[in-house]
Amino acid sequence: MKVPLTALIAAAFSTVSAVAWTQPPPSTPQAQFRQALELSQHGETDKALDALNKLLGAHPNYVSAWKLKGSLLDDAGRQNQAAEAYLKGLNLAPSDPDLLYKVGLYQLVAGDRVRAAELLGHYVHLQPRDGDGWFYLAQAYHLANRDDRALSAIRACLKLKTSDPAVWQKYGELLVSSGDGENGFAWLQKAYHANPRLPRIDYDLGVASLDRMDFKSAEQFAQTAAAAHPGDINVLHLQASVDVKLSRWLEALAAYQKILDLNSTDSDALLGFGRCQLELKQFRNAIDALKRLLSADPANILAHYYLSRAYSAVGDTAEAGHQAELHQKMVEQSSFASSALGSEQDRAVWSQARKMVQDGHEEQALTLFRHDAKGASVSPGQSYFLVGALDLYLGKQSDGLRNLHRALELDPKVRGPRTYLGIVDLQTNKLDDAEKEFTAEIANDPNYQVAVAELGVVRYRQERWAEAADQLSRSHTRSPALLLSLCDTYFHLGKVKEADLTAELAAAYARDDPATIDSLAALLTRNGQTEMIQRLSTTAHP
Repeated sequence: MKVPLTALIAAAFSTVSAVAWTQPPPSTPQAQFRQALELSQHGETDKALDALNKLLGAHPNYVSAWKLKGSLLDDAGRQNQAAEAYLKGLNLAPSDPDLLYKVGLYQLVAGDRVRAAELLGHYVHLQPRDGDGWFYLAQAYHLANRDDRALSAIRACLKLKTSDPAVWQKYGELLVSSGDGENGFAWLQKAYHANPRLPRIDYDLGVASLDRMDFKSAEQFAQTAAAAHPGDINVLHLQASVDVKLSRWLEALAAYQKILDLNSTDSDALLGFGRCQLELKQFRNAIDALKRLLSADPANILAHYYLSRAYSAVGDTAEAGHQAELHQKMVEQSSFASSALGSEQDRAVWSQARKMVQDGHEEQALTLFRHDAKGASVSPGQSYFLVGALDLYLGKQSDGLRNLHRALELDPKVRGPRTYLGIVDLQTNKLDDAEKEFTAEIANDPNYQVAVAELGVVRYRQERWAEAADQLSRSHTRSPALLLSLCDTYFHLGKVKEADLTAELAAAYARDDPATIDSLAALLTRNGQTEMIQRLSTTAHP
């Protein structure tokens, strides 16, 4: 494990001799720091902190003082203040390995996984022989849904810590998470045999066994994990999942109830609870549970499917059909959205690049985008397109246009730049220019759904309703604003049923967007759809 930071600082000042505390206060910053360091070595933490605060009050750029202060606060259990001290030090010395490591760990604990991965990645670049750094980098990548990079990091850790069962366990966990259940289970077994007391090893083996469809082993490991951690929500979810796979609906229902007692808003538990009631033929209870889930998450696809089955079972064929239609539409949209947005790993990269662009580090973002989530090189124009799209998203229009045009210079066939140039034209109501860009994009790639949708917006503004409806519906968009336009288009065409269904989809995807919800209510009011307004209001407030 790593040497405590206070010891490292002391080693750096090993020539310091004892001082007499009756002497006059030291006058130079270096002497003040040495005094604070020696106070800390003698266990005088409060006096050392007082000395450091005085030093930093006069010399706020003294990096070693921030490091020592953070370390003393850390040892005293004052983690929030320690994190603040380390961060101030890092801002002054952005390549200091100790501060990169400390702030990276604090960011990981605080939940900022992308920032943690960035800092720990910088750290291991400077300290490539530190196995702990690679271990925590793997964890940061895993929690940021970058299992490809998490696996690379844990493999680097494994080369340095070849005999550490905790590393074997983490490697097995990551293999299972990435879809390699067989090898993951083997590494977890190896870790278990070396040290059966590893934290959460039974839970990890249970998850791996479930992934391998070995339900008997999964049940045994889940029971052991539950005995050790009876109130752990993840363990309860594992038990419930095993019971569902074995069609033990009463047992699964009881497990989901325990989860809901701990967290009444757990969406996976609500879905499982409703499904269990459905399978137990408690149809009214299932309807209540699923409607409760949809009030919080109206875009939950499986909830609409199970709700359709429940309504059908109680003879409400109209509502069953409506829920089935919503389910089918959402399945189609989800499929196209996944294709357009890429994997969760791609989206994690997007978040990381956005921060780089926000901070003015365009070259770093370009470098990040030069490889896809699996590490393969992309088209030379692709990175400029993605950075240009980020520029527009962040309101940096001139930079965005520059990067989009550069993308087309490098690769005239790259998908995306023309669409975003067209969006800029739309914002200034240059419909003819926007149409040319979208049409050119579609000619280059007829399946690019963003361009198809935006051409639908052009047709909508041109009041060419039939063409607008065709383009917007073919795009399978999940954008609330575009769905609002499609809803209005259907009303103009007299297709009230399609308009109502689209309104419900728009409300589901815009549940956190009050402005769109208000616009939707106004549109429905103009078209006399008071029943639909009431329905949407009831869904939001059951």
